Amino acid sequence: MTAEPVSANPYAPRADVELTHPEWTRSATIYQINQRHFTPEGTFRAAEAHLPRLRELGIDIVWLMPVHPIGEQNRKGVLGSPYAVKDYLSVNPEFGTLEDLRHFVATAHDLGLHVILDWVANHTAWDNLLVEEHPDWYARDWKGDFRPTPWWDWDDIIDLDYDNEDLRRYMTEAMAYWVREVDVDGFRCDVAGFVPVDFWENARRELDAIKPVFLLAEWESRDLHTRAFDMTYAWSWNDTLHKIAHGKADVEALKVYYAWNDRFYQRDAYRMLFVSNHDKNAWEGTEYEQFGDALEPAIVLSVVSEGMPLVYNGQEAGSDKRLVFFDKDQIEWRDDEQGELYRRLFALKKAHPALWNGAAGGRMVRVPNSAEAAVLTFVRAMGDDRVFAAFNFSDGEQTVTLGHGPQAGPWADAFTGEPVELTVGQQFTLPAWGHRVLVGA
Repeated sequence: MTAEPVSANPYAPRADVELTHPEWTRSATIYQINQRHFTPEGTFRAAEAHLPRLRELGIDIVWLMPVHPIGEQNRKGVLGSPYAVKDYLSVNPEFGTLEDLRHFVATAHDLGLHVILDWVANHTAWDNLLVEEHPDWYARDWKGDFRPTPWWDWDDIIDLDYDNEDLRRYMTEAMAYWVREVDVDGFRCDVAGFVPVDFWENARRELDAIKPVFLLAEWESRDLHTRAFDMTYAWSWNDTLHKIAHGKADVEALKVYYAWNDRFYQRDAYRMLFVSNHDKNAWEGTEYEQFGDALEPAIVLSVVSEGMPLVYNGQEAGSDKRLVFFDKDQIEWRDDEQGELYRRLFALKKAHPALWNGAAGGRMVRVPNSAEAAVLTFVRAMGDDRVFAAFNFSDGEQTVTLGHGPQAGPWADAFTGEPVELTVGQQFTLPAWGHRVLVGA
């Protein structure tokens, strides 16, 4: 038998299997709206009024939590979880109408924003329309009954079975509906790792055939980046910083995250860095509870290190309450110094290609220092653009000596413009939980 001819060098790196990010994501930031809590009205129309403010903050991508009707059977709380979807092709009247959502997206586009919807492919509400119409699309337990996701208390939902080709077709076409009919720019995909990767890869192909989309996976795995997702959650980054903030780890643990980011993930993979999101806020505590004095350096690191920074639903207003998840709650909107911090950081990110996302930005190059367990120092560079950053993740002042790294030369403080000269062997002092960001002069 004659062997099939080899069409390409099998030993060369396969660039053809990598997805291409939309160009508008290269310096992007992302904002999560929990529309139930975002305004007193809890509607798309009310949230729309905030879009100019979000754009001025420096946001590029607006992520709306699930927009669909919520199941009533086995509902949790009064209003239920938005992740218990009753109908994938309808809008929850709690938030408004389909036309309201279209208007929200069109207004966002006019402002230069992009909008992604939360998509729940792993499971549905018990009373989803598909239960009656296609009961064979659902997973079953050992008794043959519908089942929630095993091991967790997700008893308001039941799992789908992706061994079924018709389910895959339906779910892909449902996602495509929102891209075609509402002009959304992509999806944040809930528990993406519980759904087969090949489903996501095909869905990405079909969605990109309509227009270039952006997909965010609520998961942390390299394989999702190859042909399906632009970005995955950096859960381990958040967990590590939380441990540092509470004295259960030091900067050496943070280096483990960045080592994996550098070597395990693809060069152009985006990782989402965050100090809060709806899960963290509702179940584990506010950002202030989670990080305490480490909050500000954690926020700065989320913007100047490799990754795309997330702002959650009122962080810019210094929201300091755990928002109730299954019922109505409300953000207290106010001017807060944290909003100005994010605004300055996002302007810095956009102005410096060294801080852009994925392969468009510079790799973090460690600058050795004499207090490696407490202080993180690095340089990112893209072409002639350079950024130096130093973080003291300890509760005491640190004076360190900088070792051999790419830091030598003239710099300026990123926020004050003060000139700074760095050399190998130079001493550098940071207060407790202090940070400093310099740009190449």
